[in-house]
Amino acid sequence: MSTQIKKIEEALTPLLAQLNSHKLYSAMTNIKDVTCFMEQHVFAVWDFMSLLKALQNKLTCTALLWMPAKNPATARFINEIVLGEESDLNELGQPKSHYEMYLDAMTQVGANTETMQQFVSQLAAGKSLHSLLPTLPIQPETAQFVAFTFDVINTNEAHKIAAAFTFGREDIIPDMFFQIIKQSEKEQALSFSKLTYYLQRHIELDGDEHGPLSLKMIEELCGNDTQKWKEVLEISKTAIIKRISLWDGIVNAITQNKQLVSQ
Repeated sequence: MSTQIKKIEEALTPLLAQLNSHKLYSAMTNIKDVTCFMEQHVFAVWDFMSLLKALQNKLTCTALLWMPAKNPATARFINEIVLGEESDLNELGQPKSHYEMYLDAMTQVGANTETMQQFVSQLAAGKSLHSLLPTLPIQPETAQFVAFTFDVINTNEAHKIAAAFTFGREDIIPDMFFQIIKQSEKEQALSFSKLTYYLQRHIELDGDEHGPLSLKMIEELCGNDTQKWKEVLEISKTAIIKRISLWDGIVNAITQNKQLVSQ
């Protein structure tokens, strides 16, 4: 690990500590809370794919007239992640993107997927992302999170996109998630196997494979360019702050739902 990476990780430590100890984790106590979480978090699952495709467009050749990538090692890393994220195998051995696997898991636990799917359909029909986001029935923090992701993508600068991808997408999946799922399955005599599989697969890929390789990608993109390293740190800090804000918004949604149930 380079000195620059160590400096960035040290600078991000306070923000990551704040994220890791977020009140969201104690706010979720049952499967209804998990469904509320998923209805917001699915937007982060979807826009992660756009970050990944932006990197693929920048660091590999996706043009009709193929040209060799400037850095074959980085190109291989990105293509491996695309393979895993865009066409992984679900718990039945069927090829699916992690986004589609997440939607399947949402359906199995009873979460609403209609808002997300209508959003994607409208985008496919040609409507602009920034015009659609304010109209969605989601938490404002969720919309702001997605808007920031695309602001970074629209810089068209690979090191900035890679920073948001590498340092800004730390998804904390504590044991509490699995405890809630297990207890809910027991109480309701239902299976939430799709969500369990998604979470386990996510941990496996991010921790064992993608995490270390993404740091190497940052090193290759920044090299000895002091300004790029500075911008990587700035983007990374903002991305984590946006993630904390996303979690804040989900806590508010969970609290509101519990208040409605108790009335």
